[in-house]
Amino acid sequence: MHPEAYVEMADTESRHWWFTGRRAVLRSLIASLKLPRDAKILEVGCGTGGNLAMLSVFGRISALEMDSTARSIATRKTAGRFDIRAGSCPADIPYAGEKFDLICLFDVLEHIDEDVATLAALKQLLTGRGRILLTVPAYAWLWSDYDEFLYHKRRYSAAGLRATVSAAGLRCDRMSYFNTLLFPLIAVVRLKERLLGAAATSGRDVPARPVNWLLRQAFSAERFLLPVVRLPFGVSLFAILRAG
Repeated sequence: MHPEAYVEMADTESRHWWFTGRRAVLRSLIASLKLPRDAKILEVGCGTGGNLAMLSVFGRISALEMDSTARSIATRKTAGRFDIRAGSCPADIPYAGEKFDLICLFDVLEHIDEDVATLAALKQLLTGRGRILLTVPAYAWLWSDYDEFLYHKRRYSAAGLRATVSAAGLRCDRMSYFNTLLFPLIAVVRLKERLLGAAATSGRDVPARPVNWLLRQAFSAERFLLPVVRLPFGVSLFAILRAG
Protein backbone atom coordinates (compact mmCIF):
# COMPACT_ATOMS: atom_id res chain seq x y z
CA MET A 1 0.00 0.00 0.00
CA HIS A 2 0.96 3.66 -0.24
CA PRO A 3 2.93 4.51 2.96
CA GLU A 4 0.35 7.15 3.91
CA ALA A 5 -2.36 4.47 3.84
CA TYR A 6 -0.80 2.67 6.80
CA VAL A 7 -0.71 5.85 8.87
CA GLU A 8 -4.36 6.54 8.04
CA MET A 9 -5.32 2.95 8.79
CA ALA A 10 -3.68 3.05 12.20
CA ASP A 11 -5.57 6.22 13.02
CA THR A 12 -9.02 5.17 11.84
CA GLU A 13 -9.41 1.37 11.92
CA SER A 14 -10.79 1.33 15.46
CA ARG A 15 -13.50 3.90 14.60
CA HIS A 16 -14.29 4.01 10.88
CA TRP A 17 -17.56 2.29 9.91
CA TRP A 18 -15.91 0.18 7.20
CA PHE A 19 -13.29 -1.34 9.49
CA THR A 20 -15.62 -1.84 12.45
CA GLY A 21 -18.44 -3.17 10.28
CA ARG A 22 -16.12 -5.58 8.48
CA ARG A 23 -14.72 -6.88 11.79
CA ALA A 24 -18.25 -7.63 12.98
CA VAL A 25 -18.92 -9.60 9.79
CA LEU A 26 -15.61 -11.46 9.99
CA ARG A 27 -16.12 -12.36 13.64
CA SER A 28 -19.49 -13.89 12.80
CA LEU A 29 -18.02 -15.88 9.90
CA ILE A 30 -15.16 -17.21 12.02
CA ALA A 31 -17.55 -18.19 14.81
CA SER A 32 -19.52 -20.23 12.26
CA LEU A 33 -16.40 -22.28 11.44
CA LYS A 34 -16.38 -23.93 14.89
CA LEU A 35 -12.60 -23.96 15.13
CA PRO A 36 -10.90 -26.28 17.61
CA ARG A 37 -10.25 -24.94 21.08
CA ASP A 38 -7.01 -22.93 21.17
CA ALA A 39 -6.84 -22.91 17.36
CA LYS A 40 -3.67 -21.74 15.62
CA ILE A 41 -4.51 -18.73 13.47
CA LEU A 42 -2.32 -16.84 10.99
CA GLU A 43 -3.24 -13.43 9.59
CA VAL A 44 -1.38 -12.72 6.36
CA GLY A 45 -0.98 -9.00 5.74
CA CYS A 46 -2.02 -7.87 9.20
CA GLY A 47 -1.31 -4.23 8.40
CA THR A 48 -1.34 -2.10 11.53
CA GLY A 49 -2.91 -4.88 13.61
CA GLY A 50 -6.53 -3.83 13.79
CA ASN A 51 -7.88 -7.39 13.49
CA LEU A 52 -5.50 -9.19 15.84
CA ALA A 53 -7.43 -8.65 19.07
CA MET A 54 -10.64 -9.86 17.42
CA LEU A 55 -8.88 -12.95 16.06
CA SER A 56 -7.35 -13.72 19.45
CA VAL A 57 -10.83 -14.53 20.77
CA PHE A 58 -10.65 -17.69 18.64
CA GLY A 59 -7.13 -18.92 19.33
CA ARG A 60 -3.37 -18.34 19.29
CA ILE A 61 -2.35 -15.66 16.82
CA SER A 62 0.58 -15.34 14.47
CA ALA A 63 0.85 -12.70 11.76
CA LEU A 64 2.80 -11.76 8.66
CA GLU A 65 3.35 -8.20 7.42
CA MET A 66 5.83 -7.09 4.77
CA ASP A 67 5.81 -3.35 5.53
CA SER A 68 8.13 -2.40 8.40
CA THR A 69 6.13 0.69 9.36
CA ALA A 70 2.87 -1.23 9.59
CA ARG A 71 4.57 -4.06 11.45
CA SER A 72 6.01 -1.64 14.00
CA ILE A 73 2.63 0.01 14.54
CA ALA A 74 0.94 -3.39 14.94
CA THR A 75 3.52 -4.56 17.47
CA ARG A 76 3.18 -1.35 19.47
CA LYS A 77 -0.61 -1.31 19.27
CA THR A 78 -0.89 -4.88 20.55
CA ALA A 79 1.83 -4.45 23.20
CA GLY A 80 3.89 -7.25 21.67
CA ARG A 81 1.26 -9.88 22.51
CA PHE A 82 1.43 -11.57 19.11
CA ASP A 83 4.07 -13.19 16.91
CA ILE A 84 4.26 -10.70 14.01
CA ARG A 85 6.95 -11.58 11.48
CA ALA A 86 8.40 -9.89 8.41
CA GLY A 87 7.83 -11.59 5.08
CA SER A 88 5.92 -11.52 1.81
CA CYS A 89 3.88 -13.79 -0.43
CA PRO A 90 4.37 -16.16 -2.07
CA ALA A 91 8.14 -16.63 -1.77
CA ASP A 92 8.98 -15.40 1.74
CA ILE A 93 6.45 -16.83 4.19
CA PRO A 94 8.34 -17.21 7.49
CA TYR A 95 6.29 -20.09 8.91
CA ALA A 96 7.76 -23.08 7.08
CA GLY A 97 6.93 -26.33 8.82
CA GLU A 98 4.10 -24.82 10.90
CA LYS A 99 0.43 -25.69 10.49
CA PHE A 100 -2.61 -23.50 11.12
CA ASP A 101 -6.29 -24.19 11.68
CA LEU A 102 -7.21 -20.86 10.07
CA ILE A 103 -5.31 -18.56 7.72
CA CYS A 104 -6.82 -15.12 7.14
CA LEU A 105 -6.24 -12.68 4.28
CA PHE A 106 -8.46 -9.65 4.78
CA ASP A 107 -8.28 -7.45 1.66
CA VAL A 108 -4.74 -8.65 0.95
CA LEU A 109 -4.86 -10.89 -2.15
CA GLU A 110 -5.64 -7.97 -4.46
CA HIS A 111 -2.28 -6.40 -3.53
CA ILE A 112 -0.26 -9.43 -4.65
CA ASP A 113 0.87 -10.02 -8.25
CA GLU A 114 1.02 -13.81 -7.82
CA ASP A 115 -2.35 -14.50 -6.27
CA VAL A 116 -2.57 -18.14 -7.40
CA ALA A 117 0.95 -18.95 -6.17
CA THR A 118 0.21 -17.23 -2.86
CA LEU A 119 -2.88 -19.34 -2.18
CA ALA A 120 -1.02 -22.48 -3.25
CA ALA A 121 1.81 -21.66 -0.81
CA LEU A 122 -0.59 -20.98 2.05
CA LYS A 123 -2.39 -24.26 1.38
CA GLN A 124 0.79 -26.01 2.53
CA LEU A 125 0.41 -24.37 5.97
CA LEU A 126 -3.08 -25.73 6.66
CA THR A 127 -3.83 -28.50 9.10
CA GLY A 128 -5.86 -31.41 7.74
CA ARG A 129 -9.13 -29.62 8.51
CA GLY A 130 -7.71 -26.11 8.26
CA ARG A 131 -9.34 -23.35 6.27
CA ILE A 132 -8.48 -20.07 4.62
CA LEU A 133 -10.82 -17.10 5.08
CA LEU A 134 -10.21 -14.29 2.63
CA THR A 135 -11.91 -11.08 1.57
CA VAL A 136 -11.29 -9.09 -1.61
CA PRO A 137 -12.83 -6.02 -3.28
CA ALA A 138 -15.43 -6.83 -5.93
CA TYR A 139 -16.12 -5.73 -9.52
CA ALA A 140 -13.52 -4.24 -11.84
CA TRP A 141 -16.02 -1.53 -12.82
CA LEU A 142 -15.85 -0.16 -9.27
CA TRP A 143 -12.13 0.61 -9.77
CA SER A 144 -11.26 4.10 -8.54
CA ASP A 145 -8.35 6.35 -7.62
CA TYR A 146 -8.54 4.85 -4.14
CA ASP A 147 -7.63 1.43 -5.56
CA GLU A 148 -4.56 3.12 -7.04
CA PHE A 149 -3.74 4.73 -3.69
CA LEU A 150 -3.92 1.31 -2.04
CA TYR A 151 -1.76 -0.27 -4.77
CA HIS A 152 -4.44 -2.76 -5.74
CA LYS A 153 -3.61 -5.03 -8.66
CA ARG A 154 -7.21 -6.03 -9.35
CA ARG A 155 -10.77 -6.31 -8.09
CA TYR A 156 -12.48 -9.70 -8.34
CA SER A 157 -15.73 -11.11 -9.62
CA ALA A 158 -17.07 -14.27 -8.01
CA ALA A 159 -16.19 -16.22 -11.17
CA GLY A 160 -12.68 -14.77 -11.25
CA LEU A 161 -12.06 -15.57 -7.60
CA ARG A 162 -13.33 -19.13 -8.08
CA ALA A 163 -10.93 -19.60 -10.97
CA THR A 164 -8.03 -18.33 -8.85
CA VAL A 165 -8.96 -20.63 -5.98
CA SER A 166 -9.27 -23.65 -8.28
CA ALA A 167 -5.93 -22.93 -9.96
CA ALA A 168 -4.30 -22.91 -6.51
CA GLY A 169 -5.61 -26.40 -5.79
CA LEU A 170 -8.08 -25.27 -3.14
CA ARG A 171 -11.75 -26.10 -2.69
CA CYS A 172 -14.28 -23.37 -1.95
CA ASP A 173 -16.65 -24.26 0.88
CA ARG A 174 -18.50 -20.94 0.79
CA MET A 175 -18.31 -17.72 -1.19
CA SER A 176 -20.53 -14.66 -1.12
CA TYR A 177 -20.56 -11.02 -1.93
CA PHE A 178 -20.96 -8.74 1.09
CA ASN A 179 -21.27 -5.05 1.97
CA THR A 180 -24.49 -5.44 0.00
CA LEU A 181 -26.82 -3.09 1.86
CA LEU A 182 -24.58 -0.12 1.10
CA PHE A 183 -23.75 -1.29 -2.43
CA PRO A 184 -26.26 0.98 -4.24
CA LEU A 185 -24.91 4.09 -2.51
CA ILE A 186 -21.27 3.20 -3.18
CA ALA A 187 -21.95 2.17 -6.79
CA VAL A 188 -23.76 5.43 -7.55
CA VAL A 189 -20.89 7.46 -6.09
CA ARG A 190 -18.29 5.54 -8.11
CA LEU A 191 -20.26 5.79 -11.37
CA LYS A 192 -20.83 9.50 -10.83
CA GLU A 193 -17.10 10.01 -10.32
CA ARG A 194 -16.34 8.06 -13.49
CA LEU A 195 -18.89 9.90 -15.63
CA LEU A 196 -17.86 13.33 -14.37
CA GLY A 197 -14.15 12.58 -14.36
CA ALA A 198 -13.97 13.59 -10.70
CA ALA A 199 -11.39 12.38 -8.24
CA ALA A 200 -12.64 9.35 -6.32
CA THR A 201 -13.99 9.83 -2.83
CA SER A 202 -11.77 7.59 -0.78
CA GLY A 203 -13.90 7.34 2.33
CA ARG A 204 -10.70 7.51 4.36
CA ASP A 205 -11.96 10.15 6.78
CA VAL A 206 -14.22 9.06 9.62
CA PRO A 207 -17.66 10.58 8.96
CA ALA A 208 -19.56 12.60 11.52
CA ARG A 209 -20.52 10.39 14.46
CA PRO A 210 -24.24 9.87 13.58
CA VAL A 211 -23.39 9.06 9.93
CA ASN A 212 -20.55 6.77 10.95
CA TRP A 213 -22.89 4.97 13.36
CA LEU A 214 -25.60 4.48 10.71
CA LEU A 215 -23.14 3.17 8.13
CA ARG A 216 -21.59 0.80 10.68
CA GLN A 217 -25.02 -0.54 11.66
CA ALA A 218 -25.95 -1.14 8.02
CA PHE A 219 -22.69 -2.92 7.20
CA SER A 220 -22.42 -4.97 10.40
CA ALA A 221 -26.07 -6.11 10.14
CA GLU A 222 -24.88 -8.51 7.43
CA ARG A 223 -23.19 -10.58 10.14
CA PHE A 224 -26.59 -12.16 10.84
CA LEU A 225 -27.04 -13.17 7.19
CA LEU A 226 -23.67 -14.23 5.84
CA PRO A 227 -23.11 -17.41 7.89
CA VAL A 228 -26.25 -18.88 6.27
CA VAL A 229 -27.13 -16.80 3.17
CA ARG A 230 -25.21 -16.02 -0.01
CA LEU A 231 -25.73 -12.43 -1.10
CA PRO A 232 -25.95 -11.90 -4.88
CA PHE A 233 -23.86 -8.70 -5.11
CA GLY A 234 -21.79 -6.38 -2.95
CA VAL A 235 -18.76 -4.16 -2.72
CA SER A 236 -16.63 -7.08 -1.48
CA LEU A 237 -16.37 -10.87 -1.65
CA PHE A 238 -15.45 -13.41 1.00
CA ALA A 239 -14.46 -17.03 0.52
CA ILE A 240 -13.87 -19.93 2.90
CA LEU A 241 -11.41 -22.39 1.41
CA ARG A 242 -9.82 -25.74 2.25
CA ALA A 243 -7.30 -28.00 0.59
CA GLY A 244 -8.82 -29.75 -2.43
